[in-house]
Amino acid sequence: MKIDKSIIKELTDYLNEFNLTEIEYTEKDTKIKVSKSTSPSSNRVISVAASAPTTNKTKYKITTGTEITSPIIGIAYHAPEPGAKKFIEIGKKIKKGDTIMIVEAMKTMNHVPSTADGVIKEICVEDGQPVEFGQTIVILD
Repeated sequence: MKIDKSIIKELTDYLNEFNLTEIEYTEKDTKIKVSKSTSPSSNRVISVAASAPTTNKTKYKITTGTEITSPIIGIAYHAPEPGAKKFIEIGKKIKKGDTIMIVEAMKTMNHVPSTADGVIKEICVEDGQPVEFGQTIVILD
């Protein structure tokens, strides 16, 4: 796959012009997400397919794959209880409907099912981390 660097540059310019932290562009099977972080280290890790050079330690990253998002606001947990085996690990094959995480909201443990078949490419949230509605929690290949 050849990535058009002019699109990345244009998205980067929009980030700076409109003071955004993240922007996403989708065309057919290609999805480009550019995000900006002013801290040198970020808790949220996104797969890097290409990276643009920066001068103020701002990071720009591209994500490819099928994203699974949080259906609710709450706290994400990777296992059914502390010390138990995690639901998913990077490289593990999963099927549509398999539980990938639990999101706790108002003392209720909500199982988050996979919305597609695939292989876990990336886990985007840490165990015990708060998540927002629609936030990407897992990326599948």
